[in-house]
Amino acid sequence: MSGRLTVVATPIGNLADLSERARTALEAADIIACEDTRRTGALLEHLGFKKRMISLHEHNERDRLPVLVSDLEAGRSIVLVSDAGTPLLSDPGYLLVRECAALDIRVEAVPGPSAVLAALVVSALPPYPFTFAGFAPPKTGKRRSFFERFSVLGHTLVFFESPHRLIPSLEDALAVLGDRPAAVGRELTKLHEEVVRGSLGDVVERLREKKPRGEYVIVLGAGPKRPPS
Repeated sequence: MSGRLTVVATPIGNLADLSERARTALEAADIIACEDTRRTGALLEHLGFKKRMISLHEHNERDRLPVLVSDLEAGRSIVLVSDAGTPLLSDPGYLLVRECAALDIRVEAVPGPSAVLAALVVSALPPYPFTFAGFAPPKTGKRRSFFERFSVLGHTLVFFESPHRLIPSLEDALAVLGDRPAAVGRELTKLHEEVVRGSLGDVVERLREKKPRGEYVIVLGAGPKRPPS
């Protein structure tokens, strides 16, 4: 009988957000597949136990598939985690889950923290429907094309951004999408959590005054309705 893959959400900042079910899954696992063994090792140390870990990140996911599938087919239980939050959402794991589903290997989820949902519910923007777009591309040309794909979107858009690209990315969004309601969440669930709300243009101006630090989630409301052509 094959083993089981369990996709486990871990805290995005506040360790108290780890559920009892997530802790139990981590403790019971034969193997933990994780982005960074140091980050996950620190979490396990906080929980008070050690486990066999194997790295699974964007650069090695395809190469790791045969090894992990072999372990699952041998009856071992594997827990999949990302560095923070819910795996697969701009994190590795999709290829592994897809392969398990194709081979009829059991896949379960232990839901929990998600930066996407945390930002959405504090944004004060319409929570549904929404589109999650992952990270915006790093270069201006591709980033503007990225935003252009969502220019006619009639509902809320959520995406991630790194601190050193925050302002250029917001400026590109403003140039392509126009001024619209926005909320930028920083360090959600952590000590210095902050949410800046307002029009996109106003938010850009306010954030220019600060040195970007930490992890950012951007939530954009729908733009003004365009007249039918």
